[in-house]
Amino acid sequence: MKKKIELEYSINSSPKILYTRLSSPSGLSEWFADDINIKKNIYTFFWEGFGQDAELIHKKENQLIRFKWLEDEDEETYFEFKIRKDELTGDVALIITDFADEDEYDDAVGLWDTQIAKLKHTIGL
Repeated sequence: MKKKIELEYSINSSPKILYTRLSSPSGLSEWFADDINIKKNIYTFFWEGFGQDAELIHKKENQLIRFKWLEDEDEETYFEFKIRKDELTGDVALIITDFADEDEYDDAVGLWDTQIAKLKHTIGL
């Protein structure tokens, strides 16, 4: 049984710019993976020459994108990028939802922290 991870990061960027970095191959390859290929709804993410396939299962323009790793047999797991803009302050937050085995939870959180630092750097924050 995998444990759900929910992380929130403050990102001083417009939802539109952020969404492009989360949904397009060029945007994702700037911070998330070394390279990305897409065939229909299957995204192949490459890290150090090795590919991992994920299906794009849901997206909402400038708000949400959700993927499911094809090799993950657990039907309930996915990873998701959600953009939330506070109506009062205008602050933009990126909410990451992911799942990890209990013994890999802390490593997964650390990896997301590193990846989001890269993302902020590519946006110029």
